Amino acid sequence: MNQIFSRKTIKLIFLMGLMVSVLSGTALFGYKSYMTGNAADVSTATSFGICMMGGSTDVDAAIQWMISKSGGGDFVIIRCSGSDGYNDYIYTQLGGVDSVQTLVLSKKDSSNSYVNTQIRNAEALFIAGGDQSDYWNNWRGTAIEDSINSLVAKGVPVGGTSAGHAVLGYFLYAALTKTSVVSSEALANPYYRDITLGQDFLLLPRLEQVITDSHFVARDRMGRLVTFLARLLQDGWTSQACGIGVDEMTAVCMEASGACSIKGSGTAYFLRTPGMPEYCVSGQPLTFSAIPTYKVDSSGAFNIATWTGSGGTAYTLSASAGALTSSNGNIY
Repeated sequence: MNQIFSRKTIKLIFLMGLMVSVLSGTALFGYKSYMTGNAADVSTATSFGICMMGGSTDVDAAIQWMISKSGGGDFVIIRCSGSDGYNDYIYTQLGGVDSVQTLVLSKKDSSNSYVNTQIRNAEALFIAGGDQSDYWNNWRGTAIEDSINSLVAKGVPVGGTSAGHAVLGYFLYAALTKTSVVSSEALANPYYRDITLGQDFLLLPRLEQVITDSHFVARDRMGRLVTFLARLLQDGWTSQACGIGVDEMTAVCMEASGACSIKGSGTAYFLRTPGMPEYCVSGQPLTFSAIPTYKVDSSGAFNIATWTGSGGTAYTLSASAGALTSSNGNIY
């Protein structure tokens, strides 16, 4: 009798531990899942779009734009660190969705069937901030990459902020050294050790020639974005490259047509290479002249398909022997 009771007790303890694990958001398979709202899958009519957010405080209007495109369906956030901060913000404060689920993923979760099913069934997908090298190292070439890309064909809105924004373009700054390169270092040496670029991760429409950057004005990243563009051409990755720099508390919300609205309190910058850099050599300062640049805030608009803007300011940027200058006297 005592032996039977002991086995039942052990079983009960195990089941209670399982319940605590699930309720606390900690799954048994490596990932953590935090669900708010209806856990059952729903299917709603969606429309495609890309939300490129520059980091810091999230832009309510941009998330609401994604919610409207989700048709009120299931909103999924993926990340490699952090917790469930988006759940209450989106489900309760903003509202209008069936559920919000945050998946905190490790490398071993990339082929997990539950994780990939939840991503593929999402009516909106948002990649949180963190460390883009984790996203590159953990997700590239895996089922998670395929699951994210599959949402495009379904017409599901996709977005990201900070590191999540950094991986949205076909080209990206992968930050593999874990030390973020600053503009002065990049301009002084376009092959500086912390400039680690990548390509062919996410395949989002209209962003095939694009590399993005976040925290743009706040962290003075114009010089490094110019350098990234130079490197993409110099290394033969593309014959033309485009850069999108988005400041903090700001988002570029792109429709399927390429038309973009700017939401939030800051500015966005759109750069396009005019040709090859004049001088882009390891260990030497960059020279790259007359890069067309367009600055725009929420009072204007930009179209990525035609690469034209309205209500903003057009000017050119030039790097000469590592020094960045502007045709109108202002880098930003």
